[in-house]
Amino acid sequence: MRWARRLSSAAVLAFVTVGPAGAETLESALSRAYAANPALNSERARLRSVDETVAQAQAGYRPTVSIDADIGISRTQGRIATQQIDNTTKPGGAGITINQTLFNGFRTDSQTRQAEANVLSNREAIRLTEMTTLFNAAQSYMNVLRDTANLELQRNNVEVLEEQLRQTRDRFNVGEVTRTDVAQAEARLSGARSQVSAAESQLRSSIGIYRQNIGVEPRQLAPGRPLDRYVPRSLEEAVDVGLREHPQILASFHAVDAAELQVKVAESMLSPTAGIQGTVQQRYDNQFPGDNSAAASIVGRLSIPIYQGGTEYSQIRQAKELVGQARLIAERDRDTVRSLIVQAWGRLEAAKAQVLASQAQVQANEVALNGVREEARVGQRTTLDVLNAQQELLNSRVNLILAQRDRVVNSYDVVQTIGRLTVRYTSLPVTPYSPKEHFDQVKDLWYGVSTPDGR
Repeated sequence: MRWARRLSSAAVLAFVTVGPAGAETLESALSRAYAANPALNSERARLRSVDETVAQAQAGYRPTVSIDADIGISRTQGRIATQQIDNTTKPGGAGITINQTLFNGFRTDSQTRQAEANVLSNREAIRLTEMTTLFNAAQSYMNVLRDTANLELQRNNVEVLEEQLRQTRDRFNVGEVTRTDVAQAEARLSGARSQVSAAESQLRSSIGIYRQNIGVEPRQLAPGRPLDRYVPRSLEEAVDVGLREHPQILASFHAVDAAELQVKVAESMLSPTAGIQGTVQQRYDNQFPGDNSAAASIVGRLSIPIYQGGTEYSQIRQAKELVGQARLIAERDRDTVRSLIVQAWGRLEAAKAQVLASQAQVQANEVALNGVREEARVGQRTTLDVLNAQQELLNSRVNLILAQRDRVVNSYDVVQTIGRLTVRYTSLPVTPYSPKEHFDQVKDLWYGVSTPDGR
C-alpha cells in the first residue's frame, strides 16, 4: 500500500498540487516570452521598417528642393577690331530649384494606400508570430512539467523495485521463491534504472527548449491550467471565429488589397503628369569682371505619354495576374485555417476523454496492484505477477501525465487556431506592444534620420 501511494502522489505532482510561493506560473512564463523572445522582437523591428514605406510613398505629395552652386576661373585673350582683350574672371553663382508634382495619374495616392495595406498585412503577420511564440512557450512549459513528473515517477519506481528485490531475496533465502523470481526482480529493476536515464535526458532536452522559448531556466514551475475560458462552445463557433479573426486570413486579404492597388500604380504610368518648377539664381562674373545678374522663373510642365515600348502595358497585365494569385492564396489560407481548427478541436476532445480514461485506469490498477500483493503474500500470485501489476500501474500513471499535458496544450492550440492566443485577448500580465504607436510617429515625418527610439 505504501508503495502504491508513493507512485500515486508522484504522478500528479506537477499538475494538481499547488505550486510554492513565488513559483513561475504559466501566465508569467508567457509574459516573459512575449516581452523577450528574439523571433518576436525581430518581427517587430521588421514591421517598423515596413512603416517607413508609408512615409516614402507620401513623399510624392511633397516638393523637392535643391540648391546648386558653382565657381570657376576664366581667362579671355584676343582682339576685337582694334581693341585688345585680356580678361580674367571668376564666374560663379548659386541657385535654388523647387519642383512640385501637381498630377501623376493618382500614382502617389495608390502607392500610399498600397503601403498602408502592406503595413496592415504585416501587423497581422506580427500577430501570427505572437500566437506562435505564446503557443511554443506554453508547450515548452507543459513539457517541462510533464518530464519532471515522469522523472519523479521513474525514480520512485526504482525505489519500489529495489524494495521488491530485497523482499524477493529474503523470501528466496527462506525457500519461499526460486532463483527465477529473484532474476525477474533484478531484470525489472535494471530496466527501471534505464528508464530513469531516459527520463533525465528528455527533461534536459525540454529545459533547453524552455530556455530558448521563454528566455530563462525553469525554476519551481506552478501547475498549468487549460485555457478553457477562451475556447468556443462548439466546433462550428470555433470555425466561424477563426475565419473572421485569424491573422493569416486577414493578412491575405490585405495582400489582395495591396495587389489591386499595384494595378492602379501600373495604370498611372499611362496617365499625363503635370508639375511646376520654380528657380531662383544669382550669377557673378558671367562675362566681365564685376558684372552680376539675378534670375527667377516659374515653369509649368505637362507630359502626356503616347507610346513607350509597351513596358507599361506588360506591367499592368502582370499586376492583374498577381491579383488573381493573391486571391487564390487567400482562399487557400481560409481552407488551411479551417482544417487546423478542426484538427485542434479533435485533439482537445480526445485529450479530455484520455484524461478521464487514464484516471479510471490508474484507480483500477491501484486496486489490482494491492490485490496482487496480498495474493502474493499467501502464495496465490508469483513475483512476476506483482512486477507486471506494478508496471501496469506505472504505465497508467505515465499515460495520465501525458493526457494531462495534452489537455492543457491542446486548449492553447484551439485558441491559437481561431486567432485569439494574443496578449490583448487573454489579458496576460504584460504591457502589449502597440505597432500603431510607431506608425503614427513616422508616417508624416518630413525629415530626420533618427528613429523614434533615439537611434
